[in-house]
Amino acid sequence: MQEQEIKKSELKKPCANCGAELKYKPGSDQMKCDYCGYEEFIEQQKNSFEELELEHYLNVVGDNVYTDTISLLNCKNCGANQHVEENYKSLHCVYCGEPLILEESKNESWIVPGAVLPIQFDKNKAREIFKKWVNGIWFAPNKLKKAALDPEGLHGLYVPYWTFDCNLDSKYQGMRGDYYYVSKRVKTSNGYTTVQERRTRWTPASGSVSGFIDDILINASEKKRREIPSKIAHWNLKELVPFNQKYLAGFVTEKYTISLKDGHHESFQRAKDIAYQWIRRDIGGDTQTISHTDIKLSDETFKHILLPVYISSYRYKNKEYHFYINAQTGTISGKRPYSFWKIFFLVISIIIVITLIAFFTK
Repeated sequence: MQEQEIKKSELKKPCANCGAELKYKPGSDQMKCDYCGYEEFIEQQKNSFEELELEHYLNVVGDNVYTDTISLLNCKNCGANQHVEENYKSLHCVYCGEPLILEESKNESWIVPGAVLPIQFDKNKAREIFKKWVNGIWFAPNKLKKAALDPEGLHGLYVPYWTFDCNLDSKYQGMRGDYYYVSKRVKTSNGYTTVQERRTRWTPASGSVSGFIDDILINASEKKRREIPSKIAHWNLKELVPFNQKYLAGFVTEKYTISLKDGHHESFQRAKDIAYQWIRRDIGGDTQTISHTDIKLSDETFKHILLPVYISSYRYKNKEYHFYINAQTGTISGKRPYSFWKIFFLVISIIIVITLIAFFTK
């Protein structure tokens, strides 16, 4: 299994006022200097992002399509790799918090993204969302509540995805089932009664369906222990903008580890599921069976895109927990630990209350 790879923005644009590094200002089209407050607009491309022809990449160029090189550091604890800017004297892994050794960096190549969905709010708001969520969960360890207040414990992260578009055509054969009911007399403890028994009338069905499938979204990173919860993995892709590295300044960017070829294979399975939905709708009736399909995809295109989240990692009793916030919608999710002692004392309190009630009601 390939290792998870992440990179930090390589762009280090100096402030025109004081010379410090400019960083992307979440929810805007600007870069901002944290030292003097100077702001600079990010110039937008006149043309929208391009859908790349999939067949050319798979058959002609293949998996060795790279247009940029980045330096990465490997985390000895969890296996994640991330890019480190030169001005960092020390850095910790965004996933598990372990120190990274700057001298052990290595060069990696990647396909430059075609589009990015910029982070929509800053770390302060993300921390407020995390803190509110932690305060609302029962039996959370006190250390977890302290972690929610740690300004260094939350990181903005761009996650890589492949998106696939195509025209789908499929011929099919199957059966249409229509429900009907017959009266049936059954014996009961009080005699006999009449019930309606459902049956299915089957008729042969065949035909074809076709249509355009837009943006089949495939996570382009190995999940391992860092799977993004499905609850937050929903973004409005209409707000994608053409890729500009300035949007990444000040944030961590994960590098894809699932190849374009493997991503395309998974997208075909998604397209197959969509085709079956269309076929069932075309057959109609109350239920359907599909005995044969001939699914063909044409005019396939793809994009490599980056989607935003905030991540916080927390270790409790030698186990890692990750919490994710959708950096567009503010939705939060994650696996949380439970405090054994809080649950223990609650159970003891309930037992004492029940015992006292029983004693005084005798």
